[in-house]
Amino acid sequence: MLRVKRIYDTVSEADGFRILVDRLWPRGMSKERAKVDLWLKDIAPSSRLRKWFGHDQQKWSEFQEKYYEELGEKGSPVALVLDKMSSGNVTLLFGAKEGQLNNAVALREYLTERQRSQVSQEQQRH
Repeated sequence: MLRVKRIYDTVSEADGFRILVDRLWPRGMSKERAKVDLWLKDIAPSSRLRKWFGHDQQKWSEFQEKYYEELGEKGSPVALVLDKMSSGNVTLLFGAKEGQLNNAVALREYLTERQRSQVSQEQQRH
């Protein structure tokens, strides 16, 4: 299962493998309290894209498209998360106050679609 959670929320065993998917470390969060298994900066949107988006609802669809393009060029970080997903629960952690329109939500959609695509391709081979 792939989940999205704000890093400031309570840690749960159900989180499984916890991956911080922001380029910047969240303000006021200690490493001990965060309980992050992996900080995967390379999977975050570029600084330019993040600043352009600025959590503006009007730009959400365009942000997703541009972010997905960036993700298409980031083979190994994406493959790493997909691999973790195949062996248990994974929680994508983010620091933004906006809970619905952020890079972790977009990333979950992208990874879920990639996983479906992989499963479909494997089924076609058999």
